Amino acid sequence: MANIPIRSDGLGKNPGVSALILTSLAGGEKHGYALVKDVAEFAGVELQPGTLYEALARLERHGLIEALASDDRRRPYRLTGAGATALSEYLATQRQVVKVGQSRLSQGWSFS
Repeated sequence: MANIPIRSDGLGKNPGVSALILTSLAGGEKHGYALVKDVAEFAGVELQPGTLYEALARLERHGLIEALASDDRRRPYRLTGAGATALSEYLATQRQVVKVGQSRLSQGWSFS
């Protein structure tokens, strides 16, 4: 099994939430409500406001996303180059986890 370094810079204690947000922003800039709707659509996960805004603040603090100017009270965010790199590294790690998990399940587990 290849050793893939897990880089958690700025992804926090729950990197899954951060990865969902970064994945959404990889598709273009979005404000909070648009992020929630997009994540629910592609991942089936309902992000709660507290979870979302805590993760957004952490991701911004670590330079993985940046807030953009807004004409109204909604604040859009966009992915930075560092954020794209962190997401790519996280996804590579998850692909390895999926590969190992599928291999192990195929060795003796049967599902009805």
